[in-house]
Amino acid sequence: QLQASGGGLVQAGGSLRLSCAASGSIGSIDVMGWYRQAPGKQRELVARISSGGSSNYADSVKGRFTLSRDNAKNTVFLQMNSLRPEDTAVYYCFAVSWQDYWGQGTLVTVSS
Repeated sequence: QLQASGGGLVQAGGSLRLSCAASGSIGSIDVMGWYRQAPGKQRELVARISSGGSSNYADSVKGRFTLSRDNAKNTVFLQMNSLRPEDTAVYYCFAVSWQDYWGQGTLVTVSS
């Protein structure tokens, strides 16, 4: 019920835009956002945004990543600029309504 897209391979300093669309009987969504998991590391929160537009970011991505949301389409977009090799990870979108929903994950690889 969450479809993520937009991952890929990019050189350091480049940009990517991830999208995540919710569909089906997911209900009224409160929070949407992204986690990521790098090889050998724990999953970490990248950014999240409420239905009212309030957003939070991990310190490591502040000033480089921007999360936006289209409530009418139940879609979030993660614009990632000035990418670094340490941003390499599988990115998972999530949505919180009456339960937590997870997307399938999309791989972002940043080469040095």
